Amino acid sequence: MTELFIANRYLRSKHKINFITIISILSTIGITIGVAALIVVLSVFNGFGNIVTDIMINFDPHIRIDYIGNVSEEEHRYAESILKSQKNIVSFHPYIQSKAILINRNSYEILNLKGIESNTDFENWGVHKTIKTGYFKPDSTSLIPQIILGTPVALRLSVMPGDTIIITSFPDIEKSLLNYSLPVTKKFLLSGIFQTNNKNYDYNYGFTDLLSAKQTLSFGNRITGIEIRLEDIDDSHELKDLLNDRLDPAKFSIKTWFDLHKDLYTVMLIERWSAYIILCLIIAVATFNILGSLTMSVIEKKKDVGILRSMGMPSKSILRIFMFEGILVGTVGTIAGLIIGLLICYLQIEYKFYPLDPSKYILDAIPIQIRLSDIFAITGMSMVLSVIASLYPAARAVKISIIDAIKWE
Repeated sequence: MTELFIANRYLRSKHKINFITIISILSTIGITIGVAALIVVLSVFNGFGNIVTDIMINFDPHIRIDYIGNVSEEEHRYAESILKSQKNIVSFHPYIQSKAILINRNSYEILNLKGIESNTDFENWGVHKTIKTGYFKPDSTSLIPQIILGTPVALRLSVMPGDTIIITSFPDIEKSLLNYSLPVTKKFLLSGIFQTNNKNYDYNYGFTDLLSAKQTLSFGNRITGIEIRLEDIDDSHELKDLLNDRLDPAKFSIKTWFDLHKDLYTVMLIERWSAYIILCLIIAVATFNILGSLTMSVIEKKKDVGILRSMGMPSKSILRIFMFEGILVGTVGTIAGLIIGLLICYLQIEYKFYPLDPSKYILDAIPIQIRLSDIFAITGMSMVLSVIASLYPAARAVKISIIDAIKWE
C-alpha cells in the first residue's frame, strides 16, 4: 500500500534529530511505559484477586440456599430434587449455623457453631487444606463429637487437639434462667485447628457434624440451608437464576460466592478499574504527543503534500498517510509495551524477583495472573487512542491547498 510506504518513510527518513523526532520518540516511549505498566498492574490485581477468592471459597460454598421462616419437609425435598437434576453440581449438603458459647475452665468464647453432614465431600469443601494441627473426620455416632476451631480461638481458650470443650447455646441459657436451672451443655473433642487466613472464619467459626450441632443448638429437625459446590464456579450465577425461578423467594434466599462477600469483591473491582483508568492517562498523554508531532509533521511536509496532490493523489490517500504515521507510532509503542510487560510478569512468575516475607504474609511472592482479555483490552485502548490522536493532523493535511503548497517551487 502506497500510503503505508510513504508514512513509514516519513517516520524513518529523518536524517537529523529535530524537535518533531524527539516528540515522536517520547510518544513511543510513553505508550510503551503505559502499556507495560497496565499489563503488570492488572496482572498483579488478578493474582491477588484469585488468592482472595481461593481463600474465601475454601470454606464458602459456590452457592448457598438459606431457609427463611418455616420450610416444610416437602419443600426441602423439592429443593434437593432440583439440585440432583443439575449435572454441573459436584456436591451439596444441608448445614445449620447459630451462635454458641465455648467454655474451657475459666475461659469462654462466643462464635458461630456450624454443623455439616458427616458424609460431606470434604475434599471439595477444602477444609482439609486449612487444618494446621490434628484432623477433622466428623462422626455423629461417636460418644464425644469432634469440633475444629480457628487458631485465634484455640489460643484464647488455651486448648490443643485432644482437649475437650464444653459448648452450650443461647436458647439453653435462656431456658435455664427462666427455670432457675443449669443450662444443658455438651462435651466436644477438639480434633483439629484450622487457619484460613480469613479473619471472619478464623476468629468466629467452629465446625462439627450436623447431628451434634442440632442437639447442641436445639434445632430439632430444622436446618439453616444448603451449601452447593459446582464443577465450574462461573456457572454459579446461571444456577442462581434457575433456582430463583423455581423456588419460592419468600422461603429461600439464594446467594452466590460473590454475593456472600459482595462488598469486598466490589471494592477490589473498583480498585482495579481505578488503576486501569489512571494508567490509561499515561497512554493518553503519550497519544497527545502524537497529535502534536503529527501536526508539526504536516506543516513540515506541506510541500510534499502539495506535490503528491498535484500528481493526482486523492485526498483520502493523503489522510491515510498521516493516519498511518500516527498508527505506526502507536503500534510500535504498544508492541514494545506488551513485550516488556509480559516479560516482567513472566520473570515474576518463574523467578519471583519480588519476594514477600512468608512469616508476615500468606504468600512468598507478589502473585501474577495474566489474562488474555486484559491484553486485548489494553491493546485495543492504546490503538484507539492512537487513531483518535491522528485524526486532526490527518484532516488538516487534507485541507492544504495545492497552490499554496507549491507556489514557491
